[in-house]
Amino acid sequence: MKSLSSLNLVAILLYCSAGIFIGLSVYTFYYAQGASYLSNEPKACVNCHIMREQYDGWQKASHHAVATCNDCHIPHRFIPKYLAKLKNGFWHSKGFTFQDFHEPIRIHPENRLTLQKNCLYCHGELVSEIATYPGDNRRMLDCIPCHRNVGHGPTQ
Repeated sequence: MKSLSSLNLVAILLYCSAGIFIGLSVYTFYYAQGASYLSNEPKACVNCHIMREQYDGWQKASHHAVATCNDCHIPHRFIPKYLAKLKNGFWHSKGFTFQDFHEPIRIHPENRLTLQKNCLYCHGELVSEIATYPGDNRRMLDCIPCHRNVGHGPTQ
């Protein structure tokens, strides 16, 4: 009987730990307005204060009328889109929880590649003569250095 009661104690501890973890996760998702990140609404990007400058710039930019944050920064296909949102959401949450994010905010290489692909998704026909090596990141011309402020407009 003694081993049965110690198993019960372990089970209770595991259930309590799982309940606390799930409860904290649900509360964090609610508090951080997690559902808003599943949408295509640009205001979700300013749930965090660090994105305010980018959001304000986007409102003044030429792309404001035709593109949202997701159109440029997230893959367009369904599964890669939500995988990117999941991955970015995790790293953003970690960065803001532990306050170890880079300021000013910078784009990561993988997200920069997505941005480049999305530039070509919309403007590929226009730049087909100069985008001579699509898929070869080392040889293809990069849109971002010359057109850095197109999506975000004036920095101030």
